[in-house]
Amino acid sequence: MTKEILFPYGKEKLKYAFDEKELAGVLTSSIEGYKPEFDEVTLVKKALEEPIGSAKLSELAKGKDNVVIIASDHTRPVPSKIIMPLMLEEIRKGNPEAKITILIATGCHRGTTKEELISKFGEEIVENEQIYIHDCDEREKLTNIGVLPSGGVCEVNSIAAEADLLVAEGFIEPHFFAGFSGGRKSVLPGIAGRTTVLANHCSEFINHPNARTGILENNPIHEDMLWAAKKAKLQFIVNVVLNSEKKVIYAVAGDLEEAHKRGTDFLSAQCGAKAVYSDIAISTNGGYPLDQNVYQAPKGMTAAEATVKQGGVIIMLASSTDGTGGDHFYHQLADEADINKIMDMFLQRDRNATVPDQWQAQVMIRVLMRATVIYISEMEDAMIEKMHMIPAHSIDEAIKKAKEILGKTDVTITAIPDGISVVVQR
Repeated sequence: MTKEILFPYGKEKLKYAFDEKELAGVLTSSIEGYKPEFDEVTLVKKALEEPIGSAKLSELAKGKDNVVIIASDHTRPVPSKIIMPLMLEEIRKGNPEAKITILIATGCHRGTTKEELISKFGEEIVENEQIYIHDCDEREKLTNIGVLPSGGVCEVNSIAAEADLLVAEGFIEPHFFAGFSGGRKSVLPGIAGRTTVLANHCSEFINHPNARTGILENNPIHEDMLWAAKKAKLQFIVNVVLNSEKKVIYAVAGDLEEAHKRGTDFLSAQCGAKAVYSDIAISTNGGYPLDQNVYQAPKGMTAAEATVKQGGVIIMLASSTDGTGGDHFYHQLADEADINKIMDMFLQRDRNATVPDQWQAQVMIRVLMRATVIYISEMEDAMIEKMHMIPAHSIDEAIKKAKEILGKTDVTITAIPDGISVVVQR
């Protein structure tokens, strides 16, 4: 008997028929089967009408003349065309004369272009609202608001620091070291200075056992982020949960912590999947757009890491049509043949000496220290080999190579069709 499974790969899907004797488990999220009670706009409206742990946004806006809304940038699929008009309306209901600035939370990404802003918000908002794009290296636009619990300096955009009322929009999804996105992440890394982001993403924190997908409790990265958001006085959030079609299926609004927790509890219930430990674990980044380069691939790899046996094999599918995803990331992996030496170098590096993309390389090395990784992509084999992985170009080829590596034909396999959408519970 065989069981056919589809794996997202680029803009297509790769199909493979597994021998059911080998297939130990298929880990999937139930979020795609979730049917929301209302349409997207109504879900957000109801969240704003019934805020969690907070007064309504219109009430908070009363008497606040300088209101700042932190909004996600072009790299995030937040449906701002739905959320932003409703937030603006609610603020002006409470204070029609308020000066409102939309602050784009780029983190350490490049600046968002006008075309991307229009795509995100629509022309009316771009032409009529005050929008400022955060730049983590714009020193004169940063304000020091204290020292993070981690010991790093906490600098945030001055526009946010000077606001009478600071609020944010965003979305919640599993995150491979912050536990979940959303909530406090609007401030750190969203509108923080580069030095602050690098300190928060230090090797000590990335190495912490609780800096994992779906974990917030005692997660030092999350605790730093939460401290920064509170210190910056982020008072109100509107966060949504999306399905694979990027449609809103759930929305929360209100207090930074309480509303975010309601959203992460919902997501945990939908995305949780118990680990099925196997010789081989197969994962993806959910296809396009997150599988365009190797840099993003550790996200899907961590789902496999959580369910593969020590010394096993991970098969990662990521088309990687845009290559490695960055020279910093590539050279941190490719310039040293011994992965143990790379990890030692990361762990000995002070948090204030963290270098760009170090965290991504560190997670990948951690995965490689648990299992051999066979990488299915469109990239040149030599480049994949330089990054300490074994290249393959089909699932069939990868499974054959995995059996050779393991030295046996009688293997167990766990399949994770979308490694980004699942929280694997050990």
